[in-house]
Amino acid sequence: MLLSLVLHTYSMRYVLPAAVMMGTAPTYVLAWGAWRLLSAVLPTRVYREVDDRLYTIYQSMVLFFFENYTGVQVIIYGDLPKNKENVIYLSNHQCTVDWIIADMLAVRQNALGHVRYVLKDGLKWLPLYGWYFSQHGGVYVKRSAKFNEKEMREKFRAQMKAETPMYLVIFPEGTRYNPEIPKVIADSQSFAEKEGLAILKHVLTPRVKATHVAIDTMKDYLDAVYDVTVAYEGTVDHKGQRKLAPSMTEFLCKECPRVHIFIDRIELKDIPEEQMYMRRWLHERFEIKDKLLIEFYDAKDSKRRNKFPGKSVHSKLSLKKTLPSLLFLGGLTASMLLTESGRKLYVKTWIYGTLIGCLWVSIKP
Repeated sequence: MLLSLVLHTYSMRYVLPAAVMMGTAPTYVLAWGAWRLLSAVLPTRVYREVDDRLYTIYQSMVLFFFENYTGVQVIIYGDLPKNKENVIYLSNHQCTVDWIIADMLAVRQNALGHVRYVLKDGLKWLPLYGWYFSQHGGVYVKRSAKFNEKEMREKFRAQMKAETPMYLVIFPEGTRYNPEIPKVIADSQSFAEKEGLAILKHVLTPRVKATHVAIDTMKDYLDAVYDVTVAYEGTVDHKGQRKLAPSMTEFLCKECPRVHIFIDRIELKDIPEEQMYMRRWLHERFEIKDKLLIEFYDAKDSKRRNKFPGKSVHSKLSLKKTLPSLLFLGGLTASMLLTESGRKLYVKTWIYGTLIGCLWVSIKP
């Protein structure tokens, strides 16, 4: 029985991180909401600067758990600039941790507060977070015929007008690559074959609309495009078949020993402007990703597996980057929960913040 208890406790290693990350959300939203009201009469640029700083605090706390707590080794290949840049970040998509990988790179450039996402429309209904992501500069998009290009361009133009620093994360596949759902992979490959495109094994056929709108609208505002390929070590079974990438829960349970990140920085002048040519370019970039992942997962020489080609750097994130944020938000939340009035405010923030957020995103996309 004691052994069972120990094993059960060990399997629940994600509970503390999840409780802190979710538990501090109302505190964060209250702080942000207060600033949003105070900055109503100020220029948008001023609001954005403080909002980015607040976002840096929260996401630094998140990274404490995903890097320092888990002890995961972050191995970076390619050229990651040390300086901040206005960029579009294009990556393969296989699990919920992919969102955190963008944070891992941004924090190493001191650009964590600049991270904004192109998100699936359904995520806007997430309690508290869904509303806030749109306020922080995130863009929700619908698929296929429901994709609203005009609305997306207007949002990017507004952010450029406000001189909003841009670290825009896009997953062009549109959904996750999941080896346990072979139909999605087969449909993607059939579409590529029908369109005369190369058939991809470890990634899905990318969609170009969001990428084209973002690059076309902000081409004079951006410094570069980061083409990022991510592989999670330990995602191959004993038969050499690819397994599902780790979920956030599994990652927090320290079930991923190393994450490999390949970065290719691309100049805007090297990207075609017309959508039909950009579509071909984007597919070619995903062909490169596919070759990298074939090498990572399927290389005949076992010494070449579980790594990308080229030089790599084991990048360890300092506690100075994350621990102060954890202590600040954790302490602020604990102080609120110590009093009855604080607890009532905390609960009301969850309830009314969620309701107001859902109402807001339903009226103003």
